[in-house]
Amino acid sequence: MSDLIFNGLFADSGAYAYPPMSAADLAAIAADAAQSGELSDKKVLKSLRQRKSLDSRGADFGPIEGIDPKDLAQSGWGVIFAHDADPAIVDALRPLLDLRKSQAQKIKEGRYRELTGDQGFFPGDTKFSFLDNHGAGGGGAADPDQLPYYLLIVGSPEVIPWSFQYQLDVQYAVGRLWFDDNSPDSYARYAQSVVQAENGGIALPRRAAFFGPSSEDDAATELSASQLIAPLSRQIQDGQHGWNIKAIAPQEATKARLAELFGGGQTPAVLFTATHGMLYRAGDPRQFARMGALVCADWPGPSFTGPVPDSFCFAGDDIASDACLSGLISFHFACFGAGTPQCDDFRQAGAAAPRTIAPKPFAGRLPQRLLAHPKGGALAVIGHVDRAWGYSFQSKKGDTQLRTFHDALKRLMEGHPVGSAMEPFNQRYAELSSDLSNAIFTRPDDLEMAFMWTCNNDARNYVVMGDPAVRLRLADDPSQVKRETIMPIEVAPTPPPTPQLAAKLQEMLDSLSTVEVSTYASKTGKMEGAALRVYTRVGLDGKTELCLPEGQVDEALCKIHSEMVRNALDHRVAMLNAIASALANLKTP
Repeated sequence: MSDLIFNGLFADSGAYAYPPMSAADLAAIAADAAQSGELSDKKVLKSLRQRKSLDSRGADFGPIEGIDPKDLAQSGWGVIFAHDADPAIVDALRPLLDLRKSQAQKIKEGRYRELTGDQGFFPGDTKFSFLDNHGAGGGGAADPDQLPYYLLIVGSPEVIPWSFQYQLDVQYAVGRLWFDDNSPDSYARYAQSVVQAENGGIALPRRAAFFGPSSEDDAATELSASQLIAPLSRQIQDGQHGWNIKAIAPQEATKARLAELFGGGQTPAVLFTATHGMLYRAGDPRQFARMGALVCADWPGPSFTGPVPDSFCFAGDDIASDACLSGLISFHFACFGAGTPQCDDFRQAGAAAPRTIAPKPFAGRLPQRLLAHPKGGALAVIGHVDRAWGYSFQSKKGDTQLRTFHDALKRLMEGHPVGSAMEPFNQRYAELSSDLSNAIFTRPDDLEMAFMWTCNNDARNYVVMGDPAVRLRLADDPSQVKRETIMPIEVAPTPPPTPQLAAKLQEMLDSLSTVEVSTYASKTGKMEGAALRVYTRVGLDGKTELCLPEGQVDEALCKIHSEMVRNALDHRVAMLNAIASALANLKTP
C-alpha cells in the first residue's frame, strides 16, 4: 500500500509540513486523537448523531421541515457579537444589519436577532450553553423561531473560538467576520459591498474558474490537480447549463494568473482553488500576514530547497490595490486557507498535548483582504482552518468526498446562500464523526480508519468567512452584467464628547459598584404580602453581605437565589465593561 499524501509547505525551508505517511501510522494517530479529542465529549457526539439521524431519514439539509433556506423571512438571520464588542464595529455594520433585519422579520419579528451585551458570547461559552441560554438547546434541525438559521459571528477566534463555530455549524448556517486591524472601516467596507450587491449593484456572468497547479514530483499537487480540480470542474460543467466553466491548466496556474482571477480582468463569480497552503512557524514575524498563502505553479516542486520566495505563492498583500472583487465567492482547498488554530489538530500518537503552532488563533489575511477590499470586496470566502488533507477526497470505494465538493458548489450556483450551500460538508462531518466513534472500538483496516479520520477533520474544518446569507448575484442577460466598484469609505470618527457626557458616564459607572439581589416568598406567588427570605449584596471590592432567615434554611430557595446572584453579576460585569470601554475611548477636547 502506498504512503498517504499531505498538503502544506514550510516557508522557511521548503520542506513538507508532514512527509508521506503509512496508513498504519495515520490510523494509530486517528484512533488516539478520536479518543482524546472532541468525540470523547458526549454532548458533541450526541449532536452529531442527531444530525446524522435527520439526514438518514431523508430530511433536507438545513432548518426544520417547511422552512425554505433560500428565504430569510422564513429561515431568519442573526449576528453574534462578543458580550463586550466595540460599539464602533456594531455601528460600522449597521447598513448590513438593517438590510438583514428588513428581510428576516417580514413574517415574524423574532427571526432577526442581534446578540450582543448580555445576550452575546461570553468567555467559556460552548455551543450547548449558548443555545441553552437562547432557548434553542433542544437539538435537532434549526428552528428559526428559537434562533435564526443564518448566524454571523463577529469576533476574533481568540475571543469566539473556531470550535464554537464548527459545532454551531452542525445545526445552523454560520459565517464569521474578523479583521485583525480591528478597524471599523474594514467592517463598513464589507457591509457596503454586501448591501450594494443585494440592492442591484452587482450582476455577474455565470462564470466559474478552477485553479490548481501541479508541480513536478510533488504528489500532493499532482493529486489535487488530477483527482479534485479536473474531475470536479468536468462534473460542474456537465451539470450546470448556462455556466462558463474554466479549468486553468496546471502549468498555467501561476501567481500572475491567480492575480487575474482575484480582482483582475478574469475574475469569475465563483473561484475554486486547490494547492498547498504555506506554513510559517510560531514566532515568524510573517505568520499572521502570510499563513495559508496559496502556492502557485511558480514553485518548481520539491527539487527546490531553501526558503520559499514570496514570488512562488499568493497572499493577502498580493491583491492589487485596484482589484475589483465585488460579487465573488471564493473556495480554497489549502492548509490554513481560512485561519489557524493556536494548537495543531494533528496530534501525534501518544503525545500528551497538541503542538502549539501559533501564539494565538487567528483568521487568514488573504480572506480578510478579499472581503474588505477598498474597491469592492468578495461576498464570502470558504476555506480551511488547520491543515487540509490531500488524501481526504479519495477513498477505497470511490469519490465520496468529491461528491461533497460537487454538491456544495451545485447548491451555490443554483441560488442557495453560501451557508446553506455548505450543508453537504456538515452532513459529511456528522456522518463520519458518528461512524468514527464506533470505529474506535471495532477498528476497521488501517486504510479505512485513516480515511474516515482525515475526511472527518477535512469536512469539519471548512468555514465560511463573511455573511452566511450572501448568495451569487448573476445576470441572465449578458447586457445586464454589472460589477461596480464602491466609493471609498471611511467611518466617521466619533465626535469628541462634552464634559457633561463624560461626567454622566462616570456617574453611571460609580452607581454600578454594587450588586443587590433580594428573593421573596409568598403563598400566592404574588409580590403583595410577600416576605423577604434571602438578601445578598456584593461590592466591587469583593465584600459580600448575605442575609438568611433564622431557623431552617430552604435549600431550593437558596439555589434559586444563588443563580439569580450569578446572573446579576454577569450582567453587571458586562455593563461595567461597556461603560469603562466608552470612558477609555473618550477624548475630551
